[in-house]
Amino acid sequence: MPLIKTAQRKREGEQKPTRYYSKRQESAVAKAVGGSVTKNSGATMFQKGDVSSDMFLIECKVKTAPSSQMTIHKEWLEKNEREALFMGKPYSALAFSFGPGEDNHYVIDEDLFLKLCEVLSNEPS
Repeated sequence: MPLIKTAQRKREGEQKPTRYYSKRQESAVAKAVGGSVTKNSGATMFQKGDVSSDMFLIECKVKTAPSSQMTIHKEWLEKNEREALFMGKPYSALAFSFGPGEDNHYVIDEDLFLKLCEVLSNEPS
């Protein structure tokens, strides 16, 4: 498949490459959680996931066009959980967005959700 230059792509009505949207989301998630973006989206031998913080390894998924639905694959969750353990992170999460400029939503396991419920129930109203 021939490479299409950015200007030509815009003239033809195509959107930006998926990597453009992924990088924007990863940067936003890293900033929100006080973490850092993993080089090469975790494709290296020792760094995994898309965003890493002191306690979390986060896998990011974004739709490249506005959407009202998102499919979450069990494989994504299981892989991120394994990689979090490998990296010594106690928690893993999946961050996803329904499209560019949309809020991020986070998928966590039940144990972490119950801890969150406990912490929130002990906060003053």
